[in-house]
Amino acid sequence: MSGITYQIAGRIATITLNRPEKRNALSGAVVRELREAFAQAEADEKVKVVVLAANGKAFCAGADLDYLRQLQQYDFEENYADSRELMQLFREIYALKKVVIAQIEGDALAGGCGLATVADLSYTVPEARFGYTEVKIGFVPALVSVFLVRKVGEGRARELMLTGSLVPAATAERYGLITAVVPADQIRAHVAAIAEGLCTDASSNSLTVTKQLIAAVFDSSLEEGLEAAARTNAETRRHPDCQRGISAFLDKQKPIW
Repeated sequence: MSGITYQIAGRIATITLNRPEKRNALSGAVVRELREAFAQAEADEKVKVVVLAANGKAFCAGADLDYLRQLQQYDFEENYADSRELMQLFREIYALKKVVIAQIEGDALAGGCGLATVADLSYTVPEARFGYTEVKIGFVPALVSVFLVRKVGEGRARELMLTGSLVPAATAERYGLITAVVPADQIRAHVAAIAEGLCTDASSNSLTVTKQLIAAVFDSSLEEGLEAAARTNAETRRHPDCQRGISAFLDKQKPIW
């Protein structure tokens, strides 16, 4: 892997974008490497939480413009296949069975902002800026729009995608685009503490099922959602994690997850 690094410490896998000279822009090769890394983390039973970070001053500047120029020479089918690779990456992060935390220590733009959007939790330094700038180069934020509308609502999504404006970290937090703003000298320790807390304080099965419930809400009517939730409740009560957790609580012990 040349565009990223992959490391495991305890039960936390850290995937780091590693193209600082390109502001960690996304090329076809980097997208494929990210997909492979997230698949590896999901398949590893020892891994419970995945942190997505980046080296350099930018978190991710979006699509590599040199790569986009190259794609302009491709026909529709070739461009469609390439677009589906990025689509799969966003979908796989969003639906990953493990919790994904974005650790954002620089600007997250266009597809880079999309990575922040599909993460379950995202923490940023105050200096970072966020934006879907595609319209300013004649492109469109097509894939990320699906997730952005879910996350911040139609009104905010229209504002961000149509204007292409960059918003500061505090505004991104107010919009609900990211989870919280953390001082630069504290963000790595903060993310590590959140990740460790998820590893020690929550059941793996509960985290996975909760993510699935949240995603399903947007695809269901009220009645369908409630029926699916009732079935999930019934299934989860029979899961060994739930039985162990309740027994530990009644015995005034802390369950070991």
